Amino acid sequence: MAIKILLNEDEIPRQWYNIAADMPNPMQPPLHPGTGQPVGPADLAPVFPMNLIEQEVSQERWIDIPEPVLDVYTIWRPTPLYRAVKLEQYLNCPVKIYYKNEGVSPPGSHKPNTAIAQAYYNKVFGTKRISTETGAGQWGSALSFACNQFGLEAKVYMVRISYEQKPYRRLMMNTWGATCIPSPSTETEAGRKILSQDPNSPGSLGIAISEAVEDAVTSEAAGRPPTKYSLGSVLNHVLLHQTVIGLEAQKQLAKVGDYPDIVVGCAGGGSNFAGCAFPFVRDKIAGKQIQIIAVEPTSCPTMTRGPFAYDFGDTVQMTPLLPMHTLGHDFVPAPIHAGGLRYHGMAPLVSQLIMDKLIEPRAVQQLETFEAGVTWARTEGFISAPETCHALAVVVQEAKKAKEEGKQKTILVNWSGHGIVDLGAYDAFFQGKLSDHEFPQSEIERALKAIESFPKPKL
Repeated sequence: MAIKILLNEDEIPRQWYNIAADMPNPMQPPLHPGTGQPVGPADLAPVFPMNLIEQEVSQERWIDIPEPVLDVYTIWRPTPLYRAVKLEQYLNCPVKIYYKNEGVSPPGSHKPNTAIAQAYYNKVFGTKRISTETGAGQWGSALSFACNQFGLEAKVYMVRISYEQKPYRRLMMNTWGATCIPSPSTETEAGRKILSQDPNSPGSLGIAISEAVEDAVTSEAAGRPPTKYSLGSVLNHVLLHQTVIGLEAQKQLAKVGDYPDIVVGCAGGGSNFAGCAFPFVRDKIAGKQIQIIAVEPTSCPTMTRGPFAYDFGDTVQMTPLLPMHTLGHDFVPAPIHAGGLRYHGMAPLVSQLIMDKLIEPRAVQQLETFEAGVTWARTEGFISAPETCHALAVVVQEAKKAKEEGKQKTILVNWSGHGIVDLGAYDAFFQGKLSDHEFPQSEIERALKAIESFPKPKL
């Protein structure tokens, strides 16, 4: 029998949790690339509305969720917490496995938790149009949904290789009224520059970010409606909005008198991982014994092999310098990589917590992730997004480790999204078209060279 732990609508958290208030070591500030000085709110104002900038720099522990945001959240929140009984039986290991199902949102992932908030704050600020980037399409479809909810125009620059591999994500965006184009494109100076260097560029999140930021800051001169830029991961306010996941999970586990020994989430830029993990990181800072694992692909090993350094968030160097684990702002993932999680950098908050040894990063191979996703589908029934499969691979690893150690453990995993519109990747896996990919040492050396002239974070 399936075990599902539910909350009532009146149990949706009324506040987001801001981990910046509790970190043992404060995060290094973003720097202005021209002056090398910390970035202030005025520097961010051309890109973001001031109400989100205030959240970005806030040190308040709890930030109220506006009622209009809560109203939209009730379309799918609170999300169910399941116990993966059939997977437990299949693995035959001494573990209890719980998963927070964020795939029940209209776009099918955790991303609307911040998309709805960002669309709301932009609407209140007077923004009429939002530009953004998307990799596999989860963020682009979420923001398209959110903009539709609040009557805003959306323009999405989608990484070209994903635009070609995942047409149904693009069609989801179109259905909600957004315009989605492949990146690099000929519509921006940044895109034209990349195409002049490589007409067949598969694109990257760094390139798409450059295009979306340029779109926002040049909107007035181009005669477009008042436009701001929106990001689906990495930044503090984005991770803040996602903490509704972990806060709900804590309430649900309390209902059954349980608490995890291990919390697992996949991590590309850090949003879904942080959303589930940060409330538990708070407990760990307070002395709770808990292992918290952020999982990434070996083909984009930002946390496990990238240095902790100041780097640009985009390829064309339009953003501030961010203190983060990075593979270099000009990093482009190998086209063989089908599992999302393609960003060259990791959220500064997550990066700092890794440096403080409160979070453990781990990289997994592509074939192992899809094997875990298929096992999950054939036990728990749900087809997982390729990104989510990375976390599931580590759930399997930790279950087997518990058996080897003879220890009973409870595992919580954030099931960050379904894979119904990502079946092309599963098809490639079944046909043997996917392979593992080792990140070459030469790429690490290139990353170090790309950032060698930038300031170094204080450790």
